[in-house]
Amino acid sequence: MRISDESRLREQIATLGKSLFDRGLTMGSSGNISVRTDDGGWLMTPTNVCLGRLDPARISLLERDGSWQDGDKPTKEHFLHMAMYAERPQSGAIVHLHSTHSVAVSCLPEIDPCDCIPPLTAYYVMRVGRLPLVPYHLPGDPALGDAVRGLAGKHSAVLLANHGPVVAGKSLEAAVYATEELEETAKLYLLLHGRNPRALTPEQVAELESRFPRD
Repeated sequence: MRISDESRLREQIATLGKSLFDRGLTMGSSGNISVRTDDGGWLMTPTNVCLGRLDPARISLLERDGSWQDGDKPTKEHFLHMAMYAERPQSGAIVHLHSTHSVAVSCLPEIDPCDCIPPLTAYYVMRVGRLPLVPYHLPGDPALGDAVRGLAGKHSAVLLANHGPVVAGKSLEAAVYATEELEETAKLYLLLHGRNPRALTPEQVAELESRFPRD
């Protein structure tokens, strides 16, 4: 990979990380971002670092096998990213946040674990699709990676119970847009909770999936 390409990706991670932080989609040192590099490795945000104050030069560089090569120590949730990438070779980036409304939905006892949020809007279907719930695991538990891996082949996004979303995309922009769409739809779902909202029909969902396939 050319140095200019790596530099561009580092700057993009820092720019979009700050955007997510500034708009309240992540807080403190929570959340992490990764991007697949042209040579098969990964750039990943470091552990215990605020997404709003990323230094592009200190973003972690990982080898193809996931080993830490350069930069600061990668996020302790790097195994979540590696599990998604292992099942989604077409994905170029992953965003994991502890975004408020998505986490709130993940705490509700009555949600469908196979599809946590109904298809309320066309753009939610186009950018997120069916959202399965991953059962709660202790943060850092390697078994959480195995649970994510079991779903990632069929889903570009999963919701970790009492934790937050993990969203993959063809590019970092695509992953960020899908994460934002998920958070806004989670907000809609909570606003409409208990009001029997009119969701899209199975036929409408099928038409959207046919005309606007995700990665």
